[in-house]
Amino acid sequence: MPGLFDAIDIRGLKLKNRIVMAPMATSMATPEGEVTDRHIKHYTARAKGGVGLVILEHTYILKSGQLSPNQLALYSDRLVPGLRRLVQAIHDEGAKVCIQLTHAGAKASSAVIREQPVGPSTVTVPGGKEAPRQLAPAEIAAVAVAFAEAARRAMEAGCDAVELHGAHGFLIGQFLSPYTNKRQDAYGGGLQARLKFPAEVVHQVRAKLPANIALFYRFGADDMVEGGLTPEDARMAAPLLEQAGVDVLDVSGGLGGGGSDRYTEQGYFVPLASGIKETVKIPVIGVGNITEAEYADWIVREGKVDLVAVGRKLLSDPGFPREAARKLGADMG
Repeated sequence: MPGLFDAIDIRGLKLKNRIVMAPMATSMATPEGEVTDRHIKHYTARAKGGVGLVILEHTYILKSGQLSPNQLALYSDRLVPGLRRLVQAIHDEGAKVCIQLTHAGAKASSAVIREQPVGPSTVTVPGGKEAPRQLAPAEIAAVAVAFAEAARRAMEAGCDAVELHGAHGFLIGQFLSPYTNKRQDAYGGGLQARLKFPAEVVHQVRAKLPANIALFYRFGADDMVEGGLTPEDARMAAPLLEQAGVDVLDVSGGLGGGGSDRYTEQGYFVPLASGIKETVKIPVIGVGNITEAEYADWIVREGKVDLVAVGRKLLSDPGFPREAARKLGADMG
């Protein structure tokens, strides 16, 4: 089996190693969501440290989908030049770039977006501040188009891949979760109906991407709340997402967040990812407080995951990949 420092090719996306910088919010953007010099300094430090792929932080695709102030955005063509500058800077340090596209849905607040948040139904998400307005079918279709337009902009900016945020209680995940999706139309009910919107977004985005561009999907494989999506549900949903056109499943969990406040053990979401990997043929990313080189290499060699996403460790130690290579006696290439 390949190890942490073996290259991987995903639909033409050639990565020099299997260490991924996990998407993490920075709140470094301008009030309009534009890239700043702080972004460039932040991301190039991790690229220089040796990661194979940088997944840029959650980037909102409509103003109604903004979660927080100073969040990165891609709702307008005028935001492309700034993103292009960031992507080029990361490329110059030897890493590939994927951008995570998102809509906060019911996680948004009227204090930020200046209107009532929207969702699949009127259920407040765990940690949400207010009840959302239920999206009408025509609005749902428009959001899917907005994701596709943001993906087009990402291509114009030079991104190597796109990730859809379907975890942590954001809009795509809200549609899949039985906790937040109480609709009684074609978009709600059983698992396949709740997957209708996520699949439509995948189809719309895939249509905007060149054939050699990989589509990642941040997959919330366990809501961790009563009445939410279970690991068993997720194992049934994963092959359907693969069939819809997803190239990589980036597995996380927690309807209200990424679980970092609840778990401290090494690789706390890796068992979820490993379970998903058993159901699909596409690559799977594992995440969750991965800080040890030997552990990261082991989960790849054992076939539990194909890539390893590192978050907080890279914040405190941007050079973690190079240190890991030294520990493992691996060639950084």
